[in-house]
Amino acid sequence: MNIVIISRTILPTNAPRAFRATELAKSLAKKGNKVTLMATLGNYDYSDFQERTGVVVKDIGTPSFALRNSDGKLKVSLWKKGVIFFLMKLLAFPDILLMPKVKKAILKEKDFDLLITIAVPYAMHWGASLIKTKDKNFKTWVSDCGDPFMGNTFAKPPFYFKYLEKRWCKKTDYIAVPLESAKESYYNEFRDKIRVIPQGFNFDELVISQYEERDIPTFMYAGLFYPGKRDPSEFLKYLTTVNEDFKFIVYTDKTDLLDPFKNALEGKLEIRNTINREELMLTMSTMDFLLNVRNKGTVTQSPSKLIDYSLAKRPVLEISTDLSDTEKLAFQSFLNKDYSLSKHIDDLSIYDASNVADQFIKLVNHNG
Repeated sequence: MNIVIISRTILPTNAPRAFRATELAKSLAKKGNKVTLMATLGNYDYSDFQERTGVVVKDIGTPSFALRNSDGKLKVSLWKKGVIFFLMKLLAFPDILLMPKVKKAILKEKDFDLLITIAVPYAMHWGASLIKTKDKNFKTWVSDCGDPFMGNTFAKPPFYFKYLEKRWCKKTDYIAVPLESAKESYYNEFRDKIRVIPQGFNFDELVISQYEERDIPTFMYAGLFYPGKRDPSEFLKYLTTVNEDFKFIVYTDKTDLLDPFKNALEGKLEIRNTINREELMLTMSTMDFLLNVRNKGTVTQSPSKLIDYSLAKRPVLEISTDLSDTEKLAFQSFLNKDYSLSKHIDDLSIYDASNVADQFIKLVNHNG
């Protein structure tokens, strides 16, 4: 098949959707498909990646006012930050500027079998929906979604975005979501288009360490926190009352919810800058256990880190934002090396990148 995947970012960006796009492209190419991977690039040299994987990488261009591309965060002038601040919620700005770039990039390709657009941001889907029927140059379109847009419980968009969302839903052939429960976040009339396709991971490239028990119980968390939604504040308050020795390591680039507790925890809390996934997986496999904080008030958003945690083969303590007494007792058990309450995923094979790629191919065959 001839396949085009378009995402805002790809490697070397260390983000779930960039990882999704990159791994999916690699897996589909490995199966003998011709794969073109498009994104807002930068100065990264993709020649080695293209040679190793057979994936063709193309730049769709970085819009003015963009806050990031595949090279990472971009420097934005103060006046541009002001414009973004006022227009971000009203117009999904600057992400909405991706729409014409997505449309133009897709139309440049010759007739192909499968188009996969990857959100967030949803402008990747909206841009493809601008293509008129007479100009359509692909057979099957799968819109791959992480977090929902209009049904997002973290941030509610203005009501008028429902027209963009419904236009896209009408035009796409399928909507891919990571969880069965995520279907509830989309309009009823389009739920027959939804297919559950989880995050894919290349197990063959996984490198982990042989675990050795540490003298001081050491655990870690990797990723972002959100005030009131995926919030560690109650847990950190509780940690200030724990007399036993421990080390809590957090890899994140957003520390505002952690900073107030650094002094109170007197060196027990260590905040580190984010690192690439390969290094992170290796580090996770050396921990005594790992921490996951559930998203509050929703089951439609499941951090892909849970799969990484399972692949690292270390016990996982899962807590809620509110931190119940039961979860406090579970933490004490983990400190005492009793991991019987560890969160685990029963069948990791469904997350194998090869199996995930097969599910996308089946959608093309089913669509005729």
